[in-house]
Amino acid sequence: MTFKPTALLFLFAFFLLSGPLLAAGKTVYGLNEYAHIAELDEVLAAKLDTGAKTASLSARDIKRFKRDGETWVRFYLASDTADREPLERPLARISKIKRRHGDYDPDEDKNYTARPVIELDVCLGKVRRTIEVNLTDRSAFQYPLLIGSDALKRFGALVDPSLKYAAGQPGCPSAKIAE
Repeated sequence: MTFKPTALLFLFAFFLLSGPLLAAGKTVYGLNEYAHIAELDEVLAAKLDTGAKTASLSARDIKRFKRDGETWVRFYLASDTADREPLERPLARISKIKRRHGDYDPDEDKNYTARPVIELDVCLGKVRRTIEVNLTDRSAFQYPLLIGSDALKRFGALVDPSLKYAAGQPGCPSAKIAE
């Protein structure tokens, strides 16, 4: 079977143009972005990590407690700009995060860490979404917020690791955007 040059040119053009069409409706973000967290009234530098499943927020002194029969979490934001007041949010669930090889404790006989998960409204660029965030002390890391693949899907994100702060400062409307 032989193809005419015009048919080959058409096929080449179709495949060349189909990539951007598949990405329609997606927003390109950089490896790092500024994220506004409405409930905390904080703008934090975030690392976008497609290799991580869940989002993580730097927190310390994490305590669970009961309020009206529901489990809540009290914690302090562990960042340089953090307010010194404790934050309280309802517990969404407990996440089991796989430990790295050097993080394994044979006395505990568990290869995962249980972390409390809360829901937060996060704004990247002009897009606001409610995402699940696990709480852990990230003070040893450069970025207090890590945004994993579950949250990136909710944002309709494409991550270009050659870019930084591509979305600019967060500028979401005060009303929650439909998801």
